[in-house]
Amino acid sequence: MNHEEALKFSKNLLFSGLLNAKYGQGWTEHRRLATSSFRTFGYGQKSFENRISEECMFFLDAIDTHKGKPFDPKHLITNAVSNVSNLILFGERFRYDDTDFQHMIEIFSENVELATSAWVFLYNAFPVIGILPFGKHKQLFRNADDVYDFLLRLIKHFSENRTPHSPRHYIDVYLDEMDQSKNDPGASFSTENLIFSVGELIIAGTETTTNVLRWAVLFMALYPNIQGRRQCLGEQLARMEMFLFFSALLQRFHLHFPHGVVPNLKPKLGMTLQPFPYPICAERRQSGQSRDQC
Repeated sequence: MNHEEALKFSKNLLFSGLLNAKYGQGWTEHRRLATSSFRTFGYGQKSFENRISEECMFFLDAIDTHKGKPFDPKHLITNAVSNVSNLILFGERFRYDDTDFQHMIEIFSENVELATSAWVFLYNAFPVIGILPFGKHKQLFRNADDVYDFLLRLIKHFSENRTPHSPRHYIDVYLDEMDQSKNDPGASFSTENLIFSVGELIIAGTETTTNVLRWAVLFMALYPNIQGRRQCLGEQLARMEMFLFFSALLQRFHLHFPHGVVPNLKPKLGMTLQPFPYPICAERRQSGQSRDQC
């Protein structure tokens, strides 16, 4: 991506989609569509709890493959949490061994960190430095370009065999809105905005919950005595997502750190405060075994 393309891309990134859009008709239209879609295909449906619980089982089975040996839970947690949003956006989940989707999630995580780097802040203030052949903003744009192309392929794939006005997921709903507003010159619905919106919703639905779970797993492994019965006093999202992941995780496994490992409890700056990567051991609980016996 050359300097001119980077400037154009960064402008689109700042003023397109949902999260980064200017306040106005476009932002209002996209927020309304996203809210109604999440209610229709997700949080407004009681059955959606069952689908999150199913994802919890896939998550636990993936942890089980490590047989109590040390592993970094970051990627499994990120994939599992992302799949909750994927059910709404695409109508299905992605396998944990899907290397293409795994790569995209890793790029998303990297870009969240790059977006808070000094180089990117400097670039935002002085875009002319984009002509320099180095800098973290270059990697951010390369990553964003790769994600853009990958999301475009995903959208084309999941919109195949689409029946207008019979939506199966968020992408179908968005395409219906594009069809209805194609003769309205002031409408904000477009393929480009769809790509940005899907990417932003994946980040929004993944980054915060993932880091809450990673911090929680870190402290549960550090302080095993807190791995007892718990009741969630939070709102609906916490009950449906974080609480279900926590309860499923603790019902099957006892968590602890490998012998001699001292975790780094300092946060890493990003869109949210993230824990540094850490290894844990997840030992399967025996039937009738209490946490004091682990």
